[in-house]
Amino acid sequence: MIVLLDNGHGGLINGVYQTPGKRKDWGVNGIIYEGEFNRSIVNGLIERLTQLGIKYVNIAPEYRDVSLQTRVARANKYSHEDCFYLSVHSNAGGGEGGEVFTYYGETKSDQIATIWGEEFKREFPNKPLRTDYRDGDLDKEASFYVIRKTLMPAILTENFFMDNYEEFFEILTTQGGRQKIINYHLSTILRVKNELF
Repeated sequence: MIVLLDNGHGGLINGVYQTPGKRKDWGVNGIIYEGEFNRSIVNGLIERLTQLGIKYVNIAPEYRDVSLQTRVARANKYSHEDCFYLSVHSNAGGGEGGEVFTYYGETKSDQIATIWGEEFKREFPNKPLRTDYRDGDLDKEASFYVIRKTLMPAILTENFFMDNYEEFFEILTTQGGRQKIINYHLSTILRVKNELF
């Protein structure tokens, strides 16, 4: 199995953030750039997957903001392999907790998303998992480009809210909080490898 890792949005180049918006400035309390956060989580996953000998591809290793079309084209080169696509994000818009998205319909993506939700709750039992059970499982369905256009199972994770001060201060910008986010993504990958591939 190959994990196709996608750290959403751009990073920082010489201190300049590469994606318009996708940040939260808390003034004297700090600023978070979503693309930097996403890379931090994916880089932590890369370190652990390397140690465990699990194959992966970093879909967007650049710090510039790689287009969605390029990300999907890179991923689809692996569509003949046993693989799944994991796009990592942080949320905004007033809320709390985590959520996971798949494209419409019932596929292996839904099974992966359910595992992710279970691992999220194991790592953060007191934080809300934002769900939509209308189709019988916990994931939310959306037409996001990267989960709609990829040719393999794909999930997009939203990990806490940049504009929720408690989550910003206690989880998103702390080493311990980020490590727990890495942990539940890694646990998901290990279960997917053992249970679905």
